[in-house]
Amino acid sequence: MKKKIIVMGLVAVLASFLIYGVVSDKAKFSPVGYNLSMDFAGEEVPTFMADVQERLDKEMITNMNYHTNTTLVIKRANKVFPIIEPILAKYGVPDDFKYLAVIESSLVNAVSPAGARGVWQFMPSTAKEKGMEVSEQVDERYHLEKSTEAACKYLVTAKEKFGSWTLAAASYNGGIGGIKSKMEEQQVDNYYDLLLTEETSRYVFRILALKEIMKNSEKYGFSIPKEALYYNIPTKKVVVDSTITDLASFAKTQGVNYKILKIHNPWLRDKKLTVTSGKQYEIEIPTEGYSK
Repeated sequence: MKKKIIVMGLVAVLASFLIYGVVSDKAKFSPVGYNLSMDFAGEEVPTFMADVQERLDKEMITNMNYHTNTTLVIKRANKVFPIIEPILAKYGVPDDFKYLAVIESSLVNAVSPAGARGVWQFMPSTAKEKGMEVSEQVDERYHLEKSTEAACKYLVTAKEKFGSWTLAAASYNGGIGGIKSKMEEQQVDNYYDLLLTEETSRYVFRILALKEIMKNSEKYGFSIPKEALYYNIPTKKVVVDSTITDLASFAKTQGVNYKILKIHNPWLRDKKLTVTSGKQYEIEIPTEGYSK
């Protein structure tokens, strides 16, 4: 009887070991329904690391189940990405950075509690440093093309400092100085090896999750017909080199109303536009989309 008990005990221990081995292998090599072979801007994501896989999974699950926002960003991307993509290419910034704009603002002219504004969420001081006008009448943080160019300038500088697009992306949230300081303190040179604040720690994983879901939207349950996507309305550019005292009256001379003028030129922040000597602005006027 004693021998029998010992043998049964050994069998139980061996069985538990085998079960543990199977579960461990399954957890490591068979994740939750998406391919773990991911990259950001051509830089491999080390999903073989336990914490990396779990952090990525958290953002995937969050955004797969955040149906309202994810549906809206997919619809808006059809309108916004065609404007962002060629500007990224012009500056040599990888196309994946358009998903950084997604997590920053959901592709709308958002306003943060700290005062960051626009699709790329610039603070006033940084916007001015990057050549954008920020005043009571004009705020180019709301100008998609100009703010995208400013974001590209920042990212190119960050890439030159870090030698990594992933770290450049993280610095968009944590600051170049902040990321550099943490790297020196912790004696590592890779984003995935850094212990950062919760927001910056999640930052790249949020980008990765939105990239995966938006590129394979039907796979993740976001089956949106092409006709339901938002689209750009054709416009013409009107060059203005003198002060406009009443933008509502100006809009009427262009065949639109004040509301439509502001929709297409959100960088106009007042009811008038003062134009100083030698300065000029391009105002977009829709040529279609508002009449039967």
